[in-house]
Amino acid sequence: MATLDLTKSLLYRWRYIVGYTVIGLLLAGLLIFAGLYVPGGISPEEMAATVRSNSVSPTDITTWGITSLPYYMLQEAIFHTFGVYDFTIKLPSLILALLSAIGLILLLRRWFKPNIAVLASAIAITTGQFLFVAQNGNPGIMYIFWPIVLLLLGTQVTRGKRLRFLWKILFAISAALSLYTPLSIYPLLAIGIVTLLHPHLRHALRRLNKLKLATCVVIFAAFLAPLIFNIVRDPYLGALLLGYPSSGVLDIGANLMTILKQYFIFWEPSTTTLMTPVFGLGSVLLLGLGLYRLIRTRETTRSYLIITWILCLIPVLIVNPNFTSVIFVPSVLLIAAGLTSLITYWYRLFPRNPYARIAGLIPLVILVVVLIGSGLDRYIYGYHYDPNTSVNFSKDLKLIPKGTERLVVSKEELAFYTVVAKHRNSLKVSEQPTGDTFVATRKAKGEFTGYTVDRIITTTYTNDSDRLYGYKKLPQ
Repeated sequence: MATLDLTKSLLYRWRYIVGYTVIGLLLAGLLIFAGLYVPGGISPEEMAATVRSNSVSPTDITTWGITSLPYYMLQEAIFHTFGVYDFTIKLPSLILALLSAIGLILLLRRWFKPNIAVLASAIAITTGQFLFVAQNGNPGIMYIFWPIVLLLLGTQVTRGKRLRFLWKILFAISAALSLYTPLSIYPLLAIGIVTLLHPHLRHALRRLNKLKLATCVVIFAAFLAPLIFNIVRDPYLGALLLGYPSSGVLDIGANLMTILKQYFIFWEPSTTTLMTPVFGLGSVLLLGLGLYRLIRTRETTRSYLIITWILCLIPVLIVNPNFTSVIFVPSVLLIAAGLTSLITYWYRLFPRNPYARIAGLIPLVILVVVLIGSGLDRYIYGYHYDPNTSVNFSKDLKLIPKGTERLVVSKEELAFYTVVAKHRNSLKVSEQPTGDTFVATRKAKGEFTGYTVDRIITTTYTNDSDRLYGYKKLPQ
């Protein structure tokens, strides 16, 4: 019987193009779907981010003393261009999520075999955690974006053959800007430790041109100078960037229990703003297998870096377990390592039998499809249909009727809707009614002397579905 030669088949030769095309279409569809429909509203954190973005002035360095400054500057630029709407609030995160996904695919291709990169990328972009931070209009996406950028540029610096000085400059700029985001110092710390400990990286560091290296240091310092200035003005900013809880409360026992629920209590999922556990059981098993593989191959640069990075993050997560997104990139790399172990083990059992290799791919494909399907299922049904979760996201902004000129809000809502009105010339926001007609939010509704309710604008929610009230002045 003739031996089956898979390499000559059309599907085999085009497999990666087909795979990445599917991933690209899936990613684009999911980001649009998440930005427009799921969860379908904005959270209190997104409203706070909108207010904070409005407080940043490009010409006043004293307003830059906030964490995640690059994100807020991008968000404010989008507001200035397109106005403040549900989608524009989320647009910075959607853009950065798209860039993060592309960067992650490129990183996985550089670190792992192409087949592993395709499978791990598909799992990563369909996890509920990635999709949630991708549509969430606050700086949570930066915890994923910066590590991917730093690792990808760092790989280009050590392995790239062309434009190496350009990659060094881009790495210096990215490293400086990343430090404006909390916990971004730890990937850089891991890179620094591994560079000093690993012989290959030490050799690469010694080979760097001293003049070019000094130029990169100067560029790094220039982009970091505003942050240093504001940390000197407010040292607490430095503590926040290191991961100290903003509440100032430190309870190690409670934090350990929170971490346990976030990652390992699969039989008691919680539904707050962030659904837990963060990863499904199948993904966690792959994580464990990947960690085992990295320990077995700890002499490689890749294993050195990931293990060191995780060790740097563990104390920070114990101090502040709310930073769940910072573990996303290391987790994806561990999943990729776990997939590598599975495929390598199967191929080692049947090194020359093409039929056995094909048969071995079937359960692996089923595993990946199940992980993708379960990730999408948890995200869509959890954030859109779960009554305990969906009510955390407000649709009030998109429910404001077109042509509304006066909006009455509560004291707590005033700051957010003032920013909205700033970018809508026809809208005026206040805490007390004026004019013949106005619209009031649910928190601001009441018995206004001389006015009567003309209409009620509702949502499809079972509870608290009355969102906006239209008033008109009573005839004299």
